Amino acid sequence: MTSLAVTSLDRTSVVVTGASTGIGWGCVKVLTDRGFHVFGSVRKTADAERLSEEFREAFTPLIFDVTDAPGVAAAARQVEDRLAGSRLAGLVNNAGIANPGPLLHIDLDSFRQQLEVNVTGQLIVTQAFARLLGAGPQAGSAPPGRIIMMSSVGGRVASPFVGAYNASKFALEGLSEALRRELMLYGVDVIIIAPGAVATPIWDKADGLDTSRYETTAYAPALARVKAYMVELGRKGFAPERIGQTVWTALTAPRPRTRYVVTPEPLTNWMSRHMPRRLIDRVIAGRLGLTRA
Repeated sequence: MTSLAVTSLDRTSVVVTGASTGIGWGCVKVLTDRGFHVFGSVRKTADAERLSEEFREAFTPLIFDVTDAPGVAAAARQVEDRLAGSRLAGLVNNAGIANPGPLLHIDLDSFRQQLEVNVTGQLIVTQAFARLLGAGPQAGSAPPGRIIMMSSVGGRVASPFVGAYNASKFALEGLSEALRRELMLYGVDVIIIAPGAVATPIWDKADGLDTSRYETTAYAPALARVKAYMVELGRKGFAPERIGQTVWTALTAPRPRTRYVVTPEPLTNWMSRHMPRRLIDRVIAGRLGLTRA
């Protein structure tokens, strides 16, 4: 675990999980540019060193996996020492994974990992850092912080072959809504951000995803179409900083929304949420070849 000097900070502080690349990196970039000090969680020492070199004194690395409760608790104690009595302005629960595959055939350990990281991990981090945001018996008089939950447009609309990911994001949205209402007791707000396609390295790797275990299933042709679509969609997605800007808004707006959707395809997202579900089923099935022979 990277050690932190026990000194106070002279700027507003935020914790961002999953800070090494993609949306997490975009959040760190925007927030540090706008005067925040960011405690960013990563899982590898090399990433901690790289981000520390890039963002200098505005960034402090924390090395933990969100599913490791003792490791997360230790990092929270480090942050508390560094804050020296100050309060966190925000916690950005961004860390997450995506394990694709048709639900009839997906490995159950992979499914469990999806939920463990994207749902349970978010609660582990929230419980560890909530007191530093003002959610506790010694809340004091300082303004409470805010919790940002990184969901997805897939947290309201599900797609074939990312059902495990959708399940985790649907669950995260329910967890976030309940948590927001519970934390009204302390004045700590919980805000959901739901990105669509974002231009990150994960999309460039989509075409190389190993789906060989599904080659002998009836889903193989449709999976190939989805992989091609993912690559195309990701390359025209928003830059990670665009999501970071929305995080900044959610942290600083006097009256923030409860949910922000940030997608390069707002019309498609709106139609997916408001058109008749059976009609959407037929459209998706037709495009992917999931119609019954």
